[in-house]
Amino acid sequence: MAAPDVSVPARRAAKDPEAGGKPVAGPVAAASLDRTSAPEPGFAAGTPAARAELTAPARPPALDAPPDPDPDLPGCKAVPMSREAVSRYEGRFEFWSARSGMAWMVRDPTGPDHESPASRLTGLVALIAAVRGSPIECYGSMDLMLRDEQGRAREIMQADQTVYLDPSRAQLAGERAMVVGRHNFPDVVLEVDHTTDVRRGKLGRYESWGFPEVWVETPEQWSPSRPRGLSPGLTVYLLEGGRYRESPESRTFPGWWARSIHHALNGLEPLGWTHARVERIGRALGAHEGTGPDDSPLLRSLRNESRSEGRAEGLAEAVREVLRSRGVECSDRFLAGLPEELTRGGGVESRLAISAAFACDDERDFRARIRAR
Repeated sequence: MAAPDVSVPARRAAKDPEAGGKPVAGPVAAASLDRTSAPEPGFAAGTPAARAELTAPARPPALDAPPDPDPDLPGCKAVPMSREAVSRYEGRFEFWSARSGMAWMVRDPTGPDHESPASRLTGLVALIAAVRGSPIECYGSMDLMLRDEQGRAREIMQADQTVYLDPSRAQLAGERAMVVGRHNFPDVVLEVDHTTDVRRGKLGRYESWGFPEVWVETPEQWSPSRPRGLSPGLTVYLLEGGRYRESPESRTFPGWWARSIHHALNGLEPLGWTHARVERIGRALGAHEGTGPDDSPLLRSLRNESRSEGRAEGLAEAVREVLRSRGVECSDRFLAGLPEELTRGGGVESRLAISAAFACDDERDFRARIRAR
């Protein structure tokens, strides 16, 4: 089978958010088309029915056909790695092929400029989930695997973030990989092109394997190793009729524009603007499912505490719980002094305090966020 040709030009900055997306050129194996096309008329984007239709397992593409040639992966180095070795490997790579016995790894060491967008997305998704009133799961850079006709790993990709709006549909407990044809697709896959260009290689695989929505983010912070032609910005690719098209808006999170997502993942706008936007998205998703903030144990507890005399202590306890759940290291002195910290200067709104707890890197960053309100 010939390699899919989905070379896509770098996204131009300041694109009109009202402009429609354009199709991505390139053939796609017909065998990949199974329950992955656009919603039927009457489907509302983001509803459970539409997501189940779009993210259900597809038939793996032509397993009896010869493997595709290895993709073009600029910014990566090829390292010999057998099937047995890759099954034991705990590190990160962009792509692995059984045909060549090679793993492609990012040539430059990853740092905050590469990791921050995926980390910020996790925090924003947690806020959307809280407002929606039902959990959303982020699985990070897990293995996305295509198997051969013997059931062995044939190709593996790793993204920077994978998002399931309904964790019960992931069915990944105890699994080492999301397997095409066995597991439901993630609702969103995020790829961060800081020193790489997934459009020249991996995007073709995502399309032919049937992933419904892929975000390709090029961070604002420039890197001398960035491939030529890449400009900062985020592009949303939606699978429709087996082909990707660029979209100005996410289908998974209706109302979240690509430009706004890029701003949020790079910290380019006031935190209050970002949180107001994701709150609207969470409420819209909850309206489709009949849920809301009161269905979130954390926000329900906060709301109850805010009506009592112990509001500050209740809010402090909620902040402590968020920080613990995220593994943010904080001193005992800071945790004990949270009630005073949250009431200083007239007090901090519950939503701002929880947003800061989800977004901060450490206790100093938490203080800076609530004092900058």
